[in-house]
Amino acid sequence: MNFPPFTHEQPMRRTFLKRSAGGIGMMALASLLRRDLGAAEASSGGALPALPHYPPKAKRVIFMHMAGAPSHIDLFEHKPQLEKLRGTDLPPSVRNGQRITGFTSGQKTLPVAPAHWPFKMCGPSAMPISDLLPELQKIAGDLAFVRSMHTDAINHDPGMSFLHSGSQLPGRPALGSWLSYGLGSVNHDLPSFVVLMSRGAGRPQESPVYDRFWSSGFLPGEHQGTRFRAGADPVPFLANPGGVTSADRRDQLDDLAALNRRHQATFHDSDIAARIAQYELAFRMQTSVPELLDLSKEPKESLDLYGPDVLKPGSFAWNCLMACRLAERGVRTIQLSHVGWDHHENVVDQLPRQCAEADRPTAALITDLKRRGLLDDTLVVWGTEFGRTVFTQGGNNGRDHHPRCFTIWMAGGGIKGGTVIGETDDFAYNVVREPCSVHDLHATILDRMGVNHEKLTYLFQGRKFRLTDVSGVPIHGVMA
Repeated sequence: MNFPPFTHEQPMRRTFLKRSAGGIGMMALASLLRRDLGAAEASSGGALPALPHYPPKAKRVIFMHMAGAPSHIDLFEHKPQLEKLRGTDLPPSVRNGQRITGFTSGQKTLPVAPAHWPFKMCGPSAMPISDLLPELQKIAGDLAFVRSMHTDAINHDPGMSFLHSGSQLPGRPALGSWLSYGLGSVNHDLPSFVVLMSRGAGRPQESPVYDRFWSSGFLPGEHQGTRFRAGADPVPFLANPGGVTSADRRDQLDDLAALNRRHQATFHDSDIAARIAQYELAFRMQTSVPELLDLSKEPKESLDLYGPDVLKPGSFAWNCLMACRLAERGVRTIQLSHVGWDHHENVVDQLPRQCAEADRPTAALITDLKRRGLLDDTLVVWGTEFGRTVFTQGGNNGRDHHPRCFTIWMAGGGIKGGTVIGETDDFAYNVVREPCSVHDLHATILDRMGVNHEKLTYLFQGRKFRLTDVSGVPIHGVMA
């Protein structure tokens, strides 16, 4: 469909009013809010002109978020000397006046509770890993552990926001959005940032995971994460309605794009460009998403790796396999959120169930990536928003939130497997060596992707923002 250009002989009342209202005021506003010329807009699928800053070690990231905070005390911190202190009050010198949550602030005592399960020393670094994670124990040589992570947040919502966006306040772009904005997309038929969610069996109550944890924030909307739901319709409204063919939809999109481009030429609104790009991506996804979900050509050997739940859409095992397939197809960032680790009550019963569900698929993902030749250029990060207290909560064998130290691990692209960074005190309560912040973690991820975290910025409201705010140093000890 061809549209005639605007002429003075063909005035339109609505357009006249928009242009009159926009005029000088819009010019002034554009001058005040002009985007950083040093970080020009990335077109859909394209990297910024200056990126990557140096040759990347990884082409893509799989971020495995264990939502709710698994207990580092029970999974990765072997402190056998605590057994003789079981049930005694945490010494005030260890807590040192640090803030605790309302769950335990009213307790008269903070009874010490060491790990409830035995550990094995695994891999070349003899990293202690709980027997609750037997499959992870087998691949310890591929993993680099950071046992000295700490965060500023003590509650789930700000903690998750900080983990995903570098800010406790909502509204900032997520890690995957920054990577999409800076590095663009490899596969133009799939989003550059995909989110997969699963609900675990460990705890009936959940720590909510909101869609703002994969928001593009103030970045162009096309860089927002796309959540794939469980089932045959993973992306709502992607399929054509009844009676509409692909040819019909193509004609509709062509006409709509012409209208949008006409509007864009007048008002230069970045949201219009993002809308055009997303419509086109959705059209291409009508073919690419069904192919992604079709497991008929997956070898039985690969399916068996992930365990019996792998054929249940929406399960953690299914999502791990989908993450592998998405990585294989060039998706830049895949974010897996597995809910169910918020064990304020009865960790002795709940943690084993959650680990049994997550352990095998997690190890299978690393093994499968390696078998497909993808692990060397895929960075896998397993993390959470904070740790758990060494003392019990409410006398019910639960553990409270603990931001002062926790454990994450990384594997794959540009990571030196079989390494351990950091150390905590005798109570696994405070970091005593090589402290690493969330900003450090983000700086490391960007570095492995060939991005200098200090140079990937976006001018918003008069300030150059970045994922790592005003701090962050790459964790060189885990780098190959």
